[in-house]
Amino acid sequence: MRVGVHINRFDHSGGGPALGAELAAAGAAADAAGISWMSVMDHYFQMESNGGAEAPMLEAYTTLGYLAGHTSTVRLGALVTGVTYRHPGLLVKIATSLDVLSGGRATLGIGAAWYDREHQGLGVPYPPPAERFERLEETLRICLQMWDPQANGPFEGKHYRLAETLCVPAPVSDPRPEIMIGGGGEKKTLRLVAQYADACNLIPSSADEAGHKLDVLRRHCDDLGRDYGRIRKTIAYTGQAATEGDLDAFMRDIAGYTGLGIDTVILTPRLGEPAAWIEGFAAEVVQRLAQLD
Repeated sequence: MRVGVHINRFDHSGGGPALGAELAAAGAAADAAGISWMSVMDHYFQMESNGGAEAPMLEAYTTLGYLAGHTSTVRLGALVTGVTYRHPGLLVKIATSLDVLSGGRATLGIGAAWYDREHQGLGVPYPPPAERFERLEETLRICLQMWDPQANGPFEGKHYRLAETLCVPAPVSDPRPEIMIGGGGEKKTLRLVAQYADACNLIPSSADEAGHKLDVLRRHCDDLGRDYGRIRKTIAYTGQAATEGDLDAFMRDIAGYTGLGIDTVILTPRLGEPAAWIEGFAAEVVQRLAQLD
């Protein structure tokens, strides 16, 4: 099982002027520790659980581009982009640019969006859930079409219409950047994973819940004729052990997940100065999990 790091707070004690150096140090620490994945949240406003809209929040893809220039091995992505935040054609260009400039290390993490305050605050339309899922599926189809060099024609959907699906330069990733869908909705989200995604991200409260969600995903794959084994499975760890730096407690928490085929466990430092935490706790997790393989 590999280790990822998800940065979701930017409340550095030195304020905004200190964030560039801190993120550069975090990227260097992640490379040195053998971290396989590094992500940031994609939100306009900080979430209520992390201090609310008045707390600092950086734009995700600008931040990922910066991290691309300060890392060399970790895979980079948003966890996850809300489908309502950017027009699909623009989103594909942004993700492709990240892939090109990072040397093929980009993942497009995407979901149906949920934070109504940030949409209303910045005047971005926030359609009801059914429409957001329709837009998510159309966006996934647009991604695949724009990343297919033989399919540069129009796209005609219910919500999006593109006259040309050109994407030049093409991604560096072969055959295209990885698509990761976040969420565990059993009827819609996991079906979309089975149909379109290369990876999924779950936020389970227990190993039993994770196993159930993966069973649902497997059934969707069977229904669609998709090879379940080709989907990379990731989980976001939500326990307190990572925040508290309690390595033994973390290993006890994660033990139940080891037989589920989880590729990557993603840890969140939950503090605005993550570099030292990565050098210490996350690096130790990499070593301990490697001993289980």
